[in-house]
Amino acid sequence: MRTRLAGSCFLAFVISSHACAVAAQQTAAPPQQTPAAAPAPAMPRVRLVATGGTISNRTGGRLTAEELVKSMPAVTRYATPEFEQFANVASSSMTLAQWLDLSRRINTLFRDDAQLAGVVVTSGTDTLEELAYFLNLTVRDDRPVAVVGSMRNPSTLGYEGAANLLEGFRVAADPTSRKRGVLVVLNDEINAAREVTKTDALRLHTFQTRGYGILGVVDSDRIVYYRGVERRHTAASEFDVFGITELPRVDVLMVYQGAPGDLINAAVDAGAKGVVLATAGAGATSGTQGDGLRYAASKNVPVVITTRAGSGRIAGAGGNQIAGQDLAPIKARILLMVALARTSDPAELRRIFREY
Repeated sequence: MRTRLAGSCFLAFVISSHACAVAAQQTAAPPQQTPAAAPAPAMPRVRLVATGGTISNRTGGRLTAEELVKSMPAVTRYATPEFEQFANVASSSMTLAQWLDLSRRINTLFRDDAQLAGVVVTSGTDTLEELAYFLNLTVRDDRPVAVVGSMRNPSTLGYEGAANLLEGFRVAADPTSRKRGVLVVLNDEINAAREVTKTDALRLHTFQTRGYGILGVVDSDRIVYYRGVERRHTAASEFDVFGITELPRVDVLMVYQGAPGDLINAAVDAGAKGVVLATAGAGATSGTQGDGLRYAASKNVPVVITTRAGSGRIAGAGGNQIAGQDLAPIKARILLMVALARTSDPAELRRIFREY
C-alpha cells in the first residue's frame, strides 16, 4: 500500500513539473529579433545642365554631360547626379535666345520636380559671370543654381574642371545654399552671381568679388557660408522669362579721353533700346559724349551710368539717365535688357536698379 501511494505521489510530481514547464514555455517572452538595418538616407538629386565651355573642350571633341559626370566618381558621396546636354559650345557663342531657353528650362525643372535639390550649369569662363547674373534675375526659385567652369581644358595638365564640377554638385546639394541666388563655384570658392567678375585672363584664381568678398568656401568636410546677398534675386525676382520673347538690344560704351558722342548717336540709330556708359570715376564723361547723351534723351533711350573703375557706386542721375549703382557695366547691361522687356519708364528703371 505504501509503495502504491509513493508511486502515485511521484507520478503526480512528474506530471505537475511537466505542466509547469509547459506553462512557463507558453508564457515566456519570444526570442529577441535582430532589428533590420535602417535604409541609408537618399542622396539629394542634382541635375547638370551642360552648355559647353573650356570645361568640356577636350582636344579631338568636346566632353558630353554624361562624360563630365563620369569624371567625378566621388559625386555619389554628396548627391545623386542627373544630367542633360543643353548645348556644347564656347560661352561666347551662346546667343541671347539660348539664355532665355536655358532659364526657361531650369525654371521648368524646378516647377515640375519638387524633390530636385538643385541645378549645376557648366559655362565657358569668358562670359560666365554674365550668364550667371542673367539666371540670378530670371530663375524664380529658392533652390540653388551653381554655375561652374574651368580655366584649363580636359587635355591640359592640371585640368581643374572635374574638381570644380564636383564642388558645384556639393554646393547645389547642400540645403544651406538655398535662398542665396545663383552661385559661381570655382577654385574652392563660392561667389554671388551679381558681384563676381573674372579678373585674370589666364590664372585659376580669376573669379573674385572686389570689395565685398566671397560668399563662402567648399572645404573637405562641408560647405561654409560667411554672408548672404541683400539685393533681390531668383525667387524674389519680378522677371518672368516665360513672358519674354526677345531681349532688347542694349549697347555698352566707354568713357575715355576725347571720346566722341557720335558713338552714342550711332548706337541709338542702330536700334539700341538702352545704352550703358562705363564712365570715368563716379560718372565723368569726356569729349563730345554730352552731345550724345542729349541725343539719346531726345529719342527716349535710357542711359545707365556705371563706372569703369572696377568697383564703386554711382549715386544718382537725372532725366533719361539711370544710376547703375555698384553694378559692373556688363552686369548693368543684363539688368537693363531684362528691365526693358517690362518697362521703359525711367522712374521704374531707377527702382529696378535700386532693388536688384
